[in-house]
Amino acid sequence: MTAPHTIIIGAGPAGLTAAYELTKRNATVEVVEADEVVGGISRTVERDGWRFDIGGHRFFTKVPQVEALWHEILADEDFLLRPRMSRIYYRGKLYDYPLKASNALRNLGLLEAVRCVGSYLWAKVSPPRDQSHLAGWVTARFGRRLFNHFFKTYNEKLWGVPATELSADWAAQRIKNLSLSSAVLNALLPKRNQKDITSLIEEFNYPKYGPGMMWEHCAAHVEKRGGTVSLNTRVGTVHRTAGRAVAVTVVGPDGERRVEADHIISSMPISHLVLAMDPPAPAPVVAAAEGLYYRDFLTVALVVPEEFSFPDNWIYIHAPEVKVGRIQNFGSWSPYLVKNGRTCLGLEYFLSIGDELWNSPDDKLVALGTAELERLGLVRPGSVETGYVVRMPRAYPFYDFAYRDNVATIRDWLAAEVPNVHPVGRNGMHRYNNADHSMMTALLSVSNILDGTTHDVWEVNVEEEYHEEKTPGDHGTGRAAPVLPRASGPAGATSVSPAGERLS
Repeated sequence: MTAPHTIIIGAGPAGLTAAYELTKRNATVEVVEADEVVGGISRTVERDGWRFDIGGHRFFTKVPQVEALWHEILADEDFLLRPRMSRIYYRGKLYDYPLKASNALRNLGLLEAVRCVGSYLWAKVSPPRDQSHLAGWVTARFGRRLFNHFFKTYNEKLWGVPATELSADWAAQRIKNLSLSSAVLNALLPKRNQKDITSLIEEFNYPKYGPGMMWEHCAAHVEKRGGTVSLNTRVGTVHRTAGRAVAVTVVGPDGERRVEADHIISSMPISHLVLAMDPPAPAPVVAAAEGLYYRDFLTVALVVPEEFSFPDNWIYIHAPEVKVGRIQNFGSWSPYLVKNGRTCLGLEYFLSIGDELWNSPDDKLVALGTAELERLGLVRPGSVETGYVVRMPRAYPFYDFAYRDNVATIRDWLAAEVPNVHPVGRNGMHRYNNADHSMMTALLSVSNILDGTTHDVWEVNVEEEYHEEKTPGDHGTGRAAPVLPRASGPAGATSVSPAGERLS
């Protein structure tokens, strides 16, 4: 049989994983990427010798295929083993994350800690009636006071709307107890009632030049095997006929061209995929696509003397008096990202394309970041030497109350009308996936294309589980494996999941 020709839309982790696996098995591939670099949100941006990790990417997984793939793409000596540390900045103080009893008590004070316990116990006795939104879901599990202290401000910065307007789906996917309540309870209740506090991973692997290093090497492997990776090339139209997609029209530096395809793997925003269809999708499907929203993101990277470094990978800023939501210290990720005697702090702002911050000139954003860094007391006035701005559109799929129905409408239509179009990855599925989950959707899609399996990639990563949690006896680079689909092959076949579990 002749191997199928596959067009892959998007050169982020999902798209390049698919290209890598297809070319490894001698299938022909063309990857088209609208941006000028590969990696998607997992890119490494370089400016004047400084390197920035957009969003922060810890490399850890318990999925053997993903772990093996990372080390197949990148040599072992290109990985660093880095310590994991994150804290919360709230009311001028830094809280360990997850909270530790002594630190939380010292910062909150005994009276407020008692109030938090009372609020927590009241939530257990009388939980909020409406837990469909983020505020109700978190309050039911932590109490109103802990919600206000450690969830409300940051999440409303992140999403730009009140917590009552956010679906609880995001909380269920990304938040677990993380000992926020037990840290305070353990400090106040008798010793015999204390419970072990769940801890998070303590260390992780990291490419020494940032996550983009992984995907730059991956793209090079794809091209070495005969695949093509076309940058600055966007998809204008996805052509379909007789119940299949047959080609895409792309627009790049050399103009417009039509590329025939047996299969299309798409990590472009699923809403854009629908709107690119020709003939157009039916009106209800178009309406569902137009009803999906995204949250955008920019980083203001500020160069400061090394004395203002901190050990955290990032600090969550729960201070309502500033706009910044999180601050990375790139020097804590890798010494190869910064220069001797200096570090670079990345101030992350969550916004929407077209709003005042997005449209602000870079020099004004650098001035804003500098002023906020000084206001938080993280640097002395006048310490910032220079700054850079990096904008990232559509960084986060937005989980409003309609998104689930909209995605379901699109999924059903794609499966019925263009079954050879395979959505993968974060934006491709409108799901807040981590990189290894996105890679799994790509690996399973390749299996479906080349092996005739029937993996349902939509069943990956639907568990309500926080993934940075340390397992008993595990010191660090571990996480829960994604939940994988059970239908994995032709009728009657049995296969083994990436986690080694036998599926029937």
